[in-house]
Amino acid sequence: MSKSGQVLIRLEGVTKVFYTDEVETHALSGVHLEIRAGEFVSIAGPSGCGKSTLLSILGLLDTCSEGAYLLNGKSVADLPASERSRIRNQEIGFIFQNFNLIGDLTVYENVELPLTYRKMPSAERKKFVNEALEKVGMAHRTSHYPSQLSGGQQQRVAVARALAGRPSVLLADEPTGNLDSKNGEAVMELLRNLHREGATICMVTHDVRYAKFAERNIHLFDGRIVEETVEAK
Repeated sequence: MSKSGQVLIRLEGVTKVFYTDEVETHALSGVHLEIRAGEFVSIAGPSGCGKSTLLSILGLLDTCSEGAYLLNGKSVADLPASERSRIRNQEIGFIFQNFNLIGDLTVYENVELPLTYRKMPSAERKKFVNEALEKVGMAHRTSHYPSQLSGGQQQRVAVARALAGRPSVLLADEPTGNLDSKNGEAVMELLRNLHREGATICMVTHDVRYAKFAERNIHLFDGRIVEETVEAK
């Protein structure tokens, strides 16, 4: 975990080029970005502007073609796959649009799964899982399966899974995309409360209503940051 206020994420001149059939697609072009510990940042922009590519690079799911990425002051752009995987597991919590829960695992087992890869003792895993489920209001559903939950409840479990490992940053990719407006609002309130408790959150959204939950909004267009606004609180 990082001390509140220090620079947690720094991108310097990050460019991402995809090559297909001799066509170059510049998904990101010279992106400079800083996110400090304890911030809630939203990344918005039209479809195809590079939002998901940027989030994939932040989450070490993809690499940049040019530029530097520092996480907690350490360069992570050119690390071997095994080290990138370790950092993803320990430093980054992912929240996906389609929840990505495993259907034949219970709520408890879904939240616990990433912790098992850390070779964490079971008593410690239990403590982390129960605390995370308590935070998202799903402690009473530990033995249920995803199919027994509503979409809003499934996303709460997905948030708990992201939280359980106590990551440095939560990366949320359209976390309300598969939810109706009532459940979407509830999930955003949950994220806002987690932020108030000190969580660092970086969220991609196309929905202006939900971007306003963040304290800083970054607008992408054609792979570049074209505007940055701060929400009045």
